[in-house]
Amino acid sequence: MKLAIGPGNPLTGTLSLPGDKSISHRAALFAALSSGQCQVKNFLVAGVTQVMLDALTELDIAWSLDGKILRVQGAGLQRNFAGADPIRLDCGNSGTTMRLLAGAVAALGLPAILDGSEGLRSRPMRRIVAPLNQMGVDIQSSEDGTAPLALSARPTNQKLRCLEYTLPVASAQVKTCLLLAALAAEGETKLREPGPSRDHTERMLRAMGAGVESRSVLDHANGVEQIETRFLPPNPLELASFNLVLPGDFSSAAFLIVASVITPGSEIKLQGVGLNPTRTGLLDVLLSMGADIIIMNQHESGGEIIGDLHVRHSSLKGIKVSGSTVVRMIDEFPVFAVAAAHARGKTVVAEAGELRHKESDRIHDLCRELRNLGADLEESRDGFTVIGRGALKGGKATSHGDHRLAMALAVAGLASEGTVEIDGAGILSESYPQFDHALLDLGADIRLI
Repeated sequence: MKLAIGPGNPLTGTLSLPGDKSISHRAALFAALSSGQCQVKNFLVAGVTQVMLDALTELDIAWSLDGKILRVQGAGLQRNFAGADPIRLDCGNSGTTMRLLAGAVAALGLPAILDGSEGLRSRPMRRIVAPLNQMGVDIQSSEDGTAPLALSARPTNQKLRCLEYTLPVASAQVKTCLLLAALAAEGETKLREPGPSRDHTERMLRAMGAGVESRSVLDHANGVEQIETRFLPPNPLELASFNLVLPGDFSSAAFLIVASVITPGSEIKLQGVGLNPTRTGLLDVLLSMGADIIIMNQHESGGEIIGDLHVRHSSLKGIKVSGSTVVRMIDEFPVFAVAAAHARGKTVVAEAGELRHKESDRIHDLCRELRNLGADLEESRDGFTVIGRGALKGGKATSHGDHRLAMALAVAGLASEGTVEIDGAGILSESYPQFDHALLDLGADIRLI
């Protein structure tokens, strides 16, 4: 599929966002582990969540979708899989699905093989295999530490060991995997991260009756602050069912925010956006660059902060992004690079090496594609540098099978001097179904070719 995005049209109007991808993943899986029926409204119905729902089917979990309302009949945590053959779970291209499922399968003691696409097989899995092994989980990866992952059965009455572990990098996926496995552990599990990562898991498990506490602590050996999460399984071992209304996905909103900021004459309103502070690094960075963004109607629902965003075309200045901010905007760097290309001066991104292990190498591929469109970018080992030149010239680009890169290239076309043609644009719907239609509704010149 090829898509052409033409310049010149300002974006105007009001939109609501699809449900949050990260919370949708967790809600579906955690509902399956609960002790009753759960309902999730504004569930993200997309390719990236369908693989999780398909996995639930393989686990004999009853679920149904009515539009964007997901209903799941939880089967609890104490199922007997003695003598069962390994279940094959296809995780598609979703690293989130694989890492979360690994933790859940470990807690259940289920024999399983977790596999996925060629792209998923290239992503690092030692980061979950090593600590799971420490907990007593019999899990094996390939020789190079990637999928497929094979987990052996464990008797229902055999507990895992509690874990005290420091994550090498802040990662919500790794943290969630280990917290799920810790449901079957004897005693308290303690995890430390070098910075804050998404805390949707902690919020949801806490609401389901598990003991979860997070705090900032000092690592005396290195003199740096860490985030410590303590987890104690509920007693009795049951997770309460829930009814949730999911906020709009901030990572999806990010593309529309940047699109409005860089496209002259634009003014849009995004309703019901999730504003969890562990997710809004891009918002903070854009505001510090001079973006005209106003937060309205901020409130809390289901433990998550939600609000409306009023965004206008703005003049931006370059900035340096590193440290804990990187984790808080890890999914938004492709579109952030587009914003940086329109900013005055130099923008530097550092300590973001994790971007090389996403659906694509988001440092190399991003720099290559934006340079092809006229941007001044240079990649480094753990980031990139952008010299803002204003409007890009346009041209041909490819998505590299990466939905966030494809969306960023589409945004780039809105404020370019010429049309941007994106090859492999079908991947756009992976995390934001109807993204192209959302741009059309706001007035963008976008068409299939």
